[in-house]
Amino acid sequence: MQGRVEWTGGTSLNGINAAGQSISMDWETGPSPMQLTLQMVGACSLVDVVVGLKERPFSDAWVELDSTRAETTPRRFTSITMVYHVVGDVPQKLVERVVAKSHEKYCSVSASLDPGMVIDWRVEIHPPSEA
Repeated sequence: MQGRVEWTGGTSLNGINAAGQSISMDWETGPSPMQLTLQMVGACSLVDVVVGLKERPFSDAWVELDSTRAETTPRRFTSITMVYHVVGDVPQKLVERVVAKSHEKYCSVSASLDPGMVIDWRVEIHPPSEA
């Protein structure tokens, strides 16, 4: 995997991958690099959940994230709490197994962070009528 990040003036950056796809960033008016990292932990794991539930009837899924960072530099994440929400007729235990596997084996973003960082999570299932 290769990539490039270019400063485009002021507080703006442009990230470009090897395929030429890009994402514009601004550390003052948009998400900071750490906010993007937190969101990518959620995105990586949510992909695992959606793929893991592909055979099940669900209409929506999201993950809420809360983090704690060290007080001194580098202000790395010390903990992340994740609450997974799934709307549909899906067994709670199944979603919990899928989430556990994501954190144990599949989510390369969170696995790339400090191994001392604590990730806590829980799952909330919402009936289809709550969508």
